[in-house]
Amino acid sequence: MHARRVRASLRGWGGVGAMAVVCALALAFVLLLPLTQSPGTDDADDTPGGQRVAAGAQIRADGCEDSEAQEQTLSPSGADGPTIDAIKARTGAKRKLIVGVDQNSYHWGYRNPNTQGAELEGFDIDLVHRIAQDILGDPGAVQFKAIPTSQRISAIQDGRVDMVVRTMTITCQRLADVAFSAPYFKTGQQVLAPKSSSVTGYNSSLANKKVCTAAGSTAYTKLDADRRNHTLPASTDISTTVPNQLDCLVRLQLGEVDAVVTDGALAASQAAQDPTVELKGAAFTTEYYGVAMKKDADDLVRRVNRILVDYRAGGWQASYDTWLSATLGKDSTPSKPPAPEYLRKS
Repeated sequence: MHARRVRASLRGWGGVGAMAVVCALALAFVLLLPLTQSPGTDDADDTPGGQRVAAGAQIRADGCEDSEAQEQTLSPSGADGPTIDAIKARTGAKRKLIVGVDQNSYHWGYRNPNTQGAELEGFDIDLVHRIAQDILGDPGAVQFKAIPTSQRISAIQDGRVDMVVRTMTITCQRLADVAFSAPYFKTGQQVLAPKSSSVTGYNSSLANKKVCTAAGSTAYTKLDADRRNHTLPASTDISTTVPNQLDCLVRLQLGEVDAVVTDGALAASQAAQDPTVELKGAAFTTEYYGVAMKKDADDLVRRVNRILVDYRAGGWQASYDTWLSATLGKDSTPSKPPAPEYLRKS
């Protein structure tokens, strides 16, 4: 009976009842027990005042600028160090890379109930397997932990995971708490709303609308900043935040909010899940996903950066074609990260 309900939820992504089932499943797995798997085969637009929204350029006191945050990483190296040595020293069933991931972002990190054991699949999951292959010699040597958006940084700092691979945007604020790899994906914030909605994008049409974002996301940070500097209508209600991005889609379907703001790559996947919603307007920021690790895990950061050099040359495109081409388009050029810069020295 359980399996039939899960399959029904996949067939009916667009329905409220189906999404409620999926949401319930997601909540059941939020504190996911460790799971070992074998590999499978958050430009500018018009703003309310007629101005243009720049591609995210908050500047911190230390001189870090979000538009260049993706360059603040260490140069690649294949050498082991204390962090990698500790991972390799794990024995028996515990000799695995522990990675924080999402489990309900369609085609990024999600559970496919039509596979044995409801395996995790998606673009981020493919990258995790590649990292495990390089470090431990086995792409299946992974212990996945489902991490809510709001707990990505604390999971790293607390040592619950070795890294987080979960559509996590590199920002100056986050660089103060964790280290990032070079970017592995390019995206930008967009608005998702019902096709029948009067919302047309990130502009004055959001006046008197209730917008949902994930707690701890760059989407909320952007909306909050724009409310403060008056480039977002003061009447836009941004108080609705949820632990996981998929919860926003459920709120939208239930009519509890008028729009969702999230990364365009995630929004496109949500629009594919529900044919009654669509992306509204162009992306209004430019953001880059990176692999997040502890600030002092220099050897692991350098190793992941070396892996990414090879992955971008072979593997990245195949994963894009498998998981994202149907929602983002066959041309992957807009999603490819820039040539990496390694400006962090220590």
